[in-house]
Amino acid sequence: MTGRSRTEVAGYALTILLIILVLTMNYWLPMFTGTKTSIAVVRGYSMYPLLRTGDMVFLVHRSPENIKPGDIVVYRSKTGNYIIHRVISSCKYGGTYYYRVWGDNNGIEDEYQYDRMWGSCIGISYNRILGVVATVHGTVFKIPYLGLLSFRR
Repeated sequence: MTGRSRTEVAGYALTILLIILVLTMNYWLPMFTGTKTSIAVVRGYSMYPLLRTGDMVFLVHRSPENIKPGDIVVYRSKTGNYIIHRVISSCKYGGTYYYRVWGDNNGIEDEYQYDRMWGSCIGISYNRILGVVATVHGTVFKIPYLGLLSFRR
């Protein structure tokens, strides 16, 4: 038989489809996650051992009242960098939600990043939250080490 088997053709078609999906991910993934930034790559050790440098995580949109203690969020720091840490509490003041956050492997919470530092409601304002790290049945959905490909050498 000189032709290719159906299995080989199906394998090639699936490979081509996967390549197209990966190359167009920036266009279709935000539609499903509800965030402008749908993927984050971990750099550093503040969330070790759960998240390690190079892990790729996916972000989903949550309304401010649905971000709860235990959720892991990515937020923009005061200097414009992105930080991925766990929410330890939330509160609402003047119509705005604020979140206290802490890296699992850090000795202190992120007080130096907080927008509101007085009264009983302190934390990072909702407008600095890019998204919540996606979980599947309570387990963080991540692709270990794939993000290392994005680091500049």
